[in-house]
Amino acid sequence: MKRSLRSVAEAVQAQLVGDGAVEVSGVASIAQASPLDLVFVEDKKHLRFALESCAAAVIAGYFATENHSTKPLLISAQPKLAFSRAAKFLFPTPDRRPGIHPSAVVHASARLGKGVNVGERVVVGENAEIGDQTWIGAGTVVGAQASIGRDCELYPNVTVYAGARLGDRVIVHAGAVLGSDGFGYVRDQATGRYEKFPQVGRLEIGDDVEIGANTTIDRGALEVTRIGRGAKIDNLVHVGHNCQIGEDVVIAAQTGLSGSIVIEKDVVLGGQVGIGEHARIEEGVMLGGQGGVLPNKVLRGKGVAFWGTPARPVREYLKQLAALARLARRE
Repeated sequence: MKRSLRSVAEAVQAQLVGDGAVEVSGVASIAQASPLDLVFVEDKKHLRFALESCAAAVIAGYFATENHSTKPLLISAQPKLAFSRAAKFLFPTPDRRPGIHPSAVVHASARLGKGVNVGERVVVGENAEIGDQTWIGAGTVVGAQASIGRDCELYPNVTVYAGARLGDRVIVHAGAVLGSDGFGYVRDQATGRYEKFPQVGRLEIGDDVEIGANTTIDRGALEVTRIGRGAKIDNLVHVGHNCQIGEDVVIAAQTGLSGSIVIEKDVVLGGQVGIGEHARIEEGVMLGGQGGVLPNKVLRGKGVAFWGTPARPVREYLKQLAALARLARRE
């Protein structure tokens, strides 16, 4: 759908410079932009390329106000954020009509809010609760006494175990498993056999969380596994039982968290990170890809980047690599 630049500027709260009647219908990279696309730049050195592109208009920072090009501009203090919001404005969420597909199985005691859409072959268990305007994709299972908030999106083949609780506006991508048993066993010293330790805790997921495809999050063993408001978890991540994930934490793909880990707010974990049980990552720490944290260790330092296994500040890690390289050359 085509939209005027004036309407886009109002939607993303950007300053319009140029012809507001110009129409756009999409977003693109600078290299691939068409005459109906919006592009963005975050620094002055790329502005010229954006202005010379085929794009209809450019979202840029205040550095672009001195430009004398005829191409319209949308000026924002945060161009990338404005670009993301423009994309949502141009591509709104598909209109999903409320209703229950004939092939779905919804227990008579389940409580469904207004405007809920339940897709093909969905199973909703006893005393489960689904909030207003939530969409449940095909093949998804919502267990007994599970609770899902309003305006959520659960894509196909998600499994929400019994008793798990999801807040409002939670997005769960295909194949994710929420609230499964944790990996806990006790060994019988007499026989050498392993017996399962009770996994009777809960899983609680806060508002505005997004969980990637085929990610698994275990329920607590005796207590609660908790994912804080606004956390963003990528595909193929595993979160073990009793973990406490803070607000606005970002976890990239293939990361594995053992049990009883605390990740404080605003932490960023790169891809393939591994963290041992009972470790603590304090507020604002950044841990680079394939970084490893040993059990019971603490990483602290707001804004400090760590790397390596065992993880240590990047500068220290790079110095050690350089020292090893010098030693190797001497041999």
